[in-house]
Amino acid sequence: MSEMRQEPELFDIPEAAPERRKRLSLQLVWLIPIVAAVIGGTLVVKTYLRKGPTITISFKTGEGLEAGKTKVKYKDVEVGLVKDVAIAKDITHVVATIELKKEVTPYLVEDTKFWVVRPRVSGGGVSGLGTLMGGSYIGVDVGRSKKPQRGFVGLEVAPAVAMDVPGSRFQLHSADLGSLDIGSPVYFRRIQVGQVVSYQLDNDGSGVSFNVFVAAPYDKYVRANTRFWNASGVDVTMDAGGVKVETQSLASILIGGIAFQTFDESGAAPPTGANTAFTLFATRDEAMKNRDTISQNFVMTFKETVRGLSLGAPVDFRGLTVGEVSGIHVAHDARTKNVDMLVEMRIYPERLRSRVVGAAPDPKQYRAILDEMVGHGLRAQLNSSNLLTGQLVVTLDFFPDAPNAKVNWAANPPLFPTTPGSLVQLQATLMQIAKKLEKLPLNEVVDDVRHTVQTLDITLKDAGAMIRKVDKDLMPEMQTTLEEARKTLGAAKQTLSADAPLQQDLRVTLRELGRTAQSLRVLTDYLERHPESLIRGKQEDKP
Repeated sequence: MSEMRQEPELFDIPEAAPERRKRLSLQLVWLIPIVAAVIGGTLVVKTYLRKGPTITISFKTGEGLEAGKTKVKYKDVEVGLVKDVAIAKDITHVVATIELKKEVTPYLVEDTKFWVVRPRVSGGGVSGLGTLMGGSYIGVDVGRSKKPQRGFVGLEVAPAVAMDVPGSRFQLHSADLGSLDIGSPVYFRRIQVGQVVSYQLDNDGSGVSFNVFVAAPYDKYVRANTRFWNASGVDVTMDAGGVKVETQSLASILIGGIAFQTFDESGAAPPTGANTAFTLFATRDEAMKNRDTISQNFVMTFKETVRGLSLGAPVDFRGLTVGEVSGIHVAHDARTKNVDMLVEMRIYPERLRSRVVGAAPDPKQYRAILDEMVGHGLRAQLNSSNLLTGQLVVTLDFFPDAPNAKVNWAANPPLFPTTPGSLVQLQATLMQIAKKLEKLPLNEVVDDVRHTVQTLDITLKDAGAMIRKVDKDLMPEMQTTLEEARKTLGAAKQTLSADAPLQQDLRVTLRELGRTAQSLRVLTDYLERHPESLIRGKQEDKP
């Protein structure tokens, strides 16, 4: 066995050859984190690129706001989410931080509006009922400005009209707010065509400015000569034509309203642009007054009371309003100790001028025309326009018997002649009657009347005694006389009855008289034919 095992020779052992080291290869285990990192980075970049802007909105309270839950909606489409709600540093309001979608970025301009949608009950109606189930959310109204903005002040109530509703907005100015409120309707020919968007007090406190919206296509009816007036409540007027009650609708009675109408609808006034300013008049009558371009102020002196006369009262000329009262003052004459009432009036001469077709107005002729009318007896007078309210108006009319007078153009303003009113004249007449009554000898008349009444009382007593005496003494004799008269009448009745003997004899006598009259008639006729028979006698009738 040992002989058979041989030791290997050196040349039989293979020579070790060095193997070259291979480069490091990417292991599969590292591929997964790399892919995850790439995907994560892509998502981060995509999320960053898709991330919308972050804005802040200030609200007075945080009612209805909850971080992570309260949504932001535009036309009921979610466009953002409230991320944080915090109290401001001055603790006067809260600040809500909101993340919006990227596509909303172009619409974040300075006139974009935000508000919290909650259930609300107002005069214009009920809104936000959908939030009772889904919760409150922030509403958005996109503005039209081009200036971007990221900080906003939220509204307490939703805008009355969205910015994208077609139509026009107009500015109105009034002396006070009246019964109007945000959402009050705007009417044209009693059709609701818009509403009040907002209102604010003027900086100087002299009035109230309104922002009203008129929807298309009705906004084209707002022209340069359009008049707006407050149509709230019920307008009740009483004049010679009776009682008139006017209102736009039931809604205008409850929440107020505004109406408008073009003054001269036959004219070709162009439509106005948006945000044009107009005056808001108190009533329709005031709004539709003719705006005269020429006016003349006068002052009148009255010695009677002006109770019932107010500023703005009409100046009437035979039923035509030609002016208005512009002032009422007291004038005391220290020399004569007289106290008169000075009434200023504003006259529109164009209303007194005779209109000639094609004639242009000539202001220089107004004074001459007025002087001529005053020379013919034109005077100013205070009269009552309403017996129930006692309201006074100034009337101009001709009084031919009035003393001569002229307009004092030298005074400033000119002094217009007056005449006492009809009430004053009536009072003067009553005073004259009272003075005449005072001059009558009323005491003597009363004594005579008293004496006459006493005499009449004695006469009545004597007449009563006489009647009682007649009733006592003469009534039995009168009864006897009446019974005898009744018997006489009975006898006469028997005598004149149809079967009485007297009546039969009378009938026989009348028949005999009839026969005698007939014989006389025959004899008369024969004598007329044969007058010779009176001498010769009646001849024998020949056979």
